[in-house]
Amino acid sequence: MNDWRIYRGAGHPHDEIRRLPAPPPWRDFSTGGADDTLAGSDRRLGVKRRLVQNHHPRPAETDAVNAALYLRRPLLVTGNPGTGKSTLAHAVAHELRLGRVLRWPIVSRSTLQDGLYRYDAIGRLQDVQLERARTEAPGSSAAAPAGIGSYIRLGPLGTALLPSEQPRVLLIDELDKSDLDLPNDLLNALEEGEFAIPELERLADREPVVEVLSDDGRKVPVYGGRVRCTTFPFIVLTSNGERDFPAALLRRCIRLELEPPGEEQLGAMIEAHLGADAVAGDGEQGLVQRFLNREPGEVIATDQLLNALYLTQHASRAERVTRERIADMLMQPLDQPR
Repeated sequence: MNDWRIYRGAGHPHDEIRRLPAPPPWRDFSTGGADDTLAGSDRRLGVKRRLVQNHHPRPAETDAVNAALYLRRPLLVTGNPGTGKSTLAHAVAHELRLGRVLRWPIVSRSTLQDGLYRYDAIGRLQDVQLERARTEAPGSSAAAPAGIGSYIRLGPLGTALLPSEQPRVLLIDELDKSDLDLPNDLLNALEEGEFAIPELERLADREPVVEVLSDDGRKVPVYGGRVRCTTFPFIVLTSNGERDFPAALLRRCIRLELEPPGEEQLGAMIEAHLGADAVAGDGEQGLVQRFLNREPGEVIATDQLLNALYLTQHASRAERVTRERIADMLMQPLDQPR
């Protein structure tokens, strides 16, 4: 069928949704189940990454990563959207076999508490009331109440600071979206590698060890109401450069400015996600050159290029003007006023 469209806007119901092809690899959420902890990294790195032999990050990137690993310091990565800041954390976890990347996406309302742990006091109170009502019913026997650990869940930062033989990888994504206080609030945890859970510290004499839930969904022991790392995690803080950070945070970090990918990196990235034949045609080559030859300062993210390549492949039988219109729609500069 020559018509690549699934939705035609005709207003008549049909079954063309069955013709929808497989999603782009970076938008495929079907791979793996609850036990597949690396599915997110596969989407980030490309399911065909193992076939790519010529992908090498720039020397400045590898130097910064190694400096952060050696010095046990967070890595602050700044750059335009789509330059691979978040992907760097997944690449390190993948190559060093450090397991699932713990991810803390920052929004304007994010607080340090969100990253460390949450205590569901209301849920615990409700369970106590329900259990009390059940035991007061005729013929009912009292059951042991759930411990306080059942109502405490560590956040991504709290989980990264758990004792471990190997460092966990933590991605604190888009820190520049936070309010003014969060970068300063992070200082003590990043410097000391530990934090207290007051709800458990109060019980330390009676319950020196309490099992709580981690961000991975596992039960982990907390001793004396404090979480203290034995191996400092590999922490990647990303920023789009929309704000400045306090000097106290900057001095605790290894700083890296990511430039847009060059031709070699871009080719490896496309091959990792779409395969070696992704830019075989003249139209696809034109899109790549359009990305590489964009105006200085013009912001076009690499995932915009990947989207354009994927969709124009599936619209290959459409008229040329249609493919060009699709590419124009998908590759609009992010800094262009609408």
